[in-house]
Order: sequence, then C-alpha cells, then structure tokens
Amino acid sequence: MQTPSKLGAFSLLAIACLTIMVGCVIVPGLPSIAKNLGTESTAGLLVTIPSLGVVLFGPLAGRFIDKVGLYKAVCIGLFLYGLLGAGGAFLHGEVIVFADRLLLGGATALVMAGGTGLISAFYHGKARLQMIASQGMSIELGGVIFLFLGGLLATAGWRWPFVLYLASWVMLLMVLVFVPRPTGEQPEEAEETTKKPVPRALKEVYAAAVFSMLAFFTAIIMLPLKLNAMGLTEAETGYFLAFVSLVAVAAAALMPTLVSRLREHGTLSLAFVAYAAAHALFAFAPSLEYFVVGAVFMGAGFGFSVPLVNHMTVEQSHAQVRGRNLAYLSMAIFSGQFLCSAIELAPSGNETLIFGISCALAIAAAIWLACKRVNRRQHHFAS
Repeated sequence: MQTPSKLGAFSLLAIACLTIMVGCVIVPGLPSIAKNLGTESTAGLLVTIPSLGVVLFGPLAGRFIDKVGLYKAVCIGLFLYGLLGAGGAFLHGEVIVFADRLLLGGATALVMAGGTGLISAFYHGKARLQMIASQGMSIELGGVIFLFLGGLLATAGWRWPFVLYLASWVMLLMVLVFVPRPTGEQPEEAEETTKKPVPRALKEVYAAAVFSMLAFFTAIIMLPLKLNAMGLTEAETGYFLAFVSLVAVAAAALMPTLVSRLREHGTLSLAFVAYAAAHALFAFAPSLEYFVVGAVFMGAGFGFSVPLVNHMTVEQSHAQVRGRNLAYLSMAIFSGQFLCSAIELAPSGNETLIFGISCALAIAAAIWLACKRVNRRQHHFAS
C-alpha cells in the first residue's frame, strides 16, 4: 500500500486537532456567544453537547465507516464538521442551537474514528505507534492553538470564533490532494465480521479511556476554581492549562519508548499513577509551586494514556471492523468528558473532596491495570 508523503502525514495529523477544538474554540467568548445564541442560562452545554453527540452517534458513525470506507467517511465528516460548526453562528434558540451542536458531535465521531483508521491503514508496527503518538501530540497542540485563536477572534466579535470550524474544509482539501485512497478497502464484504461482538480485551481499553478522560477533565473543570481562590486571574489560569497541554505533547512523544519497556498495560498503569499524583497535589498543595508539579503529572497522564488507547484499539481490531471499534473508542473518550460536566452540579467549596475522590479512582485504575499486566505476563510465560 502506498505510504502518504510528508504532506499527507501532516494532513492526517492535522485532522486530529479537530477533535479537541470542537468545544474549546467558543470557550474564550462563551458568555457573549451564549447570550447572542439565546442559550445564556445553559452556556456550559454549548461546550459539552458535542461530546454527547459523539456518544449518541458513535455507533452510527462506526457502521457508516464500515459501509462506505475510511477515506470517504473522513471526507464527509470534514465537510459536515465545517458546515455544522460554522453554521451554528447563524442560529438562535436552545432547541435548534443544541440540535446543531449535537449533530456536530456526530461529524466529530466520523472525523476522529476515520482519521485514526486511515493512519492504521497506511502505517504498521512501530511506525503506526509513532504516528498515533504524534496524533496525540496534535490533539493537545490543537487545544492550545485553537484556544488562543478563539480568544483573539472573540475580541473582534462573538461570531468570529465560529470561523475556526471552517479549518475542517481546508483539511478536507488537504486530504483530497495529499492523502492517497487506501487500497484493499472492501466495506461491503464486512457484514459477517461486523456481527461479531466487541472482545473483552477491547472493552477493557474502552474502560481505561473513560477513566482517563474522567481524571483529565475533572482537573480541567475544577482547576479554574482552585486557582481563582489562590488569586490567579483568568488569563493566568489559561496559561496554566496551556502548560498542561504542552506537557501532554511531550509525554505523548515519550509514550512509544515507555511501551517498549513497560508494555501497554504497564504504561497505562503509570499514566493513572501520574493522574493520582496530580489530583493529590491539586487537593492538598499549599502553594502554586506544587500545582505546577501537579500540572506536569496531569499532562503526563494524558500523554501516556490517550494516544495509547488509540493504538491498542487499532492493534486489537480486524481491519473490517476497525472503523466500528474506533467509533466506540470515540464514544468512550467523550463519555468520560461529558460525565465530568456533572461536577458543575456539586456545591462550591468541595474542590478538595472532588480531587480526593478522583485521586482514589485513579489509584484503583492503576492497580487494576497493573494486575492486568501481571496476568498477561504469567499467561505468556505459561504458554
């Protein structure tokens, strides 16, 4: 199969940026955007509804990918992403605005699963792991870049941040020009294979993805409250969160090396140890210096886990059901993100308790994954 050129590889990595930007581009101007869209009383849902859309439309996206093929699904997803994303600036009222954001989540599921599927079709072995690690770096860099651009555009007017969704049309053009169509795609012959249930090992990967995003977004939601109480301005809080993302980029780059030494479950276990350390520091740290150390652990937890669960899903999926299984992974990732929105219902002043509970969950996940690694090693030696 033809390997994409450097521009083709860049195009595949650029697509990954769209997954995290789906909600974050409107965050800097959220108060004015929500007011003008007629959703002022439910502003937070503008950010989280696309995550729910990924969860609800994930199964349909998976079946659509398996039916039409990865390449066509990605192109359709990129077109719909720009249309629904940018078009939201011209809507008004909760029903139609939230319907648009929900469908935008469905387009995101197509882009996310299809983009990873294309990487898995073109690359194999260590090259695939390295590309998926680079994909994880792209996701976090996209968050930093689009948050920054969203803030700049929000100062020009409340509609301007929506222009960023049209980046997907630029990426669609890049895919059409630079990315070759995978050979050997036979979506219509996959019927019997797609009827097979998802294996237990893959369900464990999905569980790890849910807990990873729970740990990460619990911090993203709660940290602004803690940092504000410590006297940091909104801009300084933004710099702090951007630092977390930059650490995640570096951690994703280190992930393949860790996998070669600790194997997959060992690396995931280490990721949750890092999450646990971060939440413990956020819960009880007496000064900002400790929070910076916690930010390093938080970024490491994301960088070690999210690209890896992508890789594990690809490695454990038959080519004919890879689109379906990657769509299920998208559902798992965004489920963890959406579940964190329930934290906003908790009474204010409980940040320490919430961080403590999240720390305990991360420790439990780390122990569970470490046991899985030991069991796999014992099974390997026994056979």
